[in-house]
Amino acid sequence: MTANENHTIRTYTDGFPLYELQEIHTDSSFAICPERGGIVISCRLHGQELFYLDRETFTNPQANIRGGNPVLFPIAGQLVNGEYEWNGKTYRMKNHGVARTSAWEVAETGTGDSAYITLRLRSSEETLAAYPFEFELSFTYRLKNGVLSIEQQYRNLSREPMPMVAGFHPYFAAESKNLIYDTDAARMLDYNDNREKPFEGHLALEGMVESAALLDAGKREIAFPLRQGRSVRLSYSEQFRYVVLWSVEGKPFVCVEPWTALNEALNDKKGLLMIEPGEKLELNLSFALDK
Repeated sequence: MTANENHTIRTYTDGFPLYELQEIHTDSSFAICPERGGIVISCRLHGQELFYLDRETFTNPQANIRGGNPVLFPIAGQLVNGEYEWNGKTYRMKNHGVARTSAWEVAETGTGDSAYITLRLRSSEETLAAYPFEFELSFTYRLKNGVLSIEQQYRNLSREPMPMVAGFHPYFAAESKNLIYDTDAARMLDYNDNREKPFEGHLALEGMVESAALLDAGKREIAFPLRQGRSVRLSYSEQFRYVVLWSVEGKPFVCVEPWTALNEALNDKKGLLMIEPGEKLELNLSFALDK
């Protein structure tokens, strides 16, 4: 089997145009929808689906998708009263920012020793109304040896430093909401009462309305069990300092979300990544299934 025979890319329509990238020898694939925020709606590694997807929210163009792996930029989480101030002006922005509700364009696809697709998002009149910075995001989603990686590039096209938060919101299909997490984090911020608490490697999400953020991990990876005795492992760049845990009662998913800053970062100006004019920031996130 040659490299190109091992990796395939196909396009199809399921409410929206989709791209499916497959790696045959590892029985792995992922499906991505550029038009709906560049979201990965399915990620199957070594024959096991990782993600939960509420299809009704995916097929409804007016709904926020609950499932898959939404892209969070230039904020992760919420703003106080849905607004923030920058350089003396007030702007309004929806939860988790502008990238997840924007249509991305396909810049490149390819196969060889991997299967990959590069999506691009540029600032527009709509994004500038909420976030007054010209930018270009370029994300390459690559499937290689049963691992899905997201190679991210954030470029500032403005004439002043650009503040931003990067994050992802993956919904993992899980049978339990009380998981044990392989992480060295020892503290968490519980958004249900806004108190910092000890974290002892597990968190019962049943009954929790709001999320909790792991605060002090030294290792930039986290693993947790899904189904069939397997665990998923997320590895990410050092700038992803926090991992947010969240779920919804009665829904079979747990969200494990790498963020570079905490909730309301554009309000309190804490933890923001600053990109100088004309410069770029490169980050990475990968999903692997431990055997």
